[in-house]
Amino acid sequence: MENLTVDTVYGLGLFEAGSELNMLDAIQEELQAVRDAFKEYPELAELLKRPTLRGEDKKDVLKKIFEGKLSAPTLNFLFVLVDKRRIGQFTGIVRAFEKLMDERNGITKGMLYSAVTLSDAQIAKLEDETGRLLQKNVKLTNELDVDLIGGVRIYIDGKIFDASIRSRIDQMKQTLLRQ
Repeated sequence: MENLTVDTVYGLGLFEAGSELNMLDAIQEELQAVRDAFKEYPELAELLKRPTLRGEDKKDVLKKIFEGKLSAPTLNFLFVLVDKRRIGQFTGIVRAFEKLMDERNGITKGMLYSAVTLSDAQIAKLEDETGRLLQKNVKLTNELDVDLIGGVRIYIDGKIFDASIRSRIDQMKQTLLRQ
């Protein structure tokens, strides 16, 4: 049985409610907007985590900021997190929700490491090639790793696809050391 953490329980609850209301995509967009607001204004996130501030005051803050910008289910979900003293776990809960959305949409996420930043077209090509190989819909996040020298390394579903110059140099070194 899957390890049920607070993040997965709340993420699953929101996913099921959103599914029942036929609002999953809208809720996902709104959660991203709230997460962006918390990143842009970290003092807001810190204020909401503050144990000395009453729950009703936290909900008033959320209402003033997000009322009219978020649907009732998303705003109510934030209120539940405040009431249950789980607002500090918002980011993890959103990750759990997004994982369920990816599963629903048949998307597998992975990391793409490259020595230089790749263009959207290059990333899309690698997503298509990796997707065909794994027979899945793949979405890759590109991060720089200058140690690769050139080429790419992809981590997805516990697998590593290494087409980097660094791995070729390491293989050649091992071959030469054995002789």
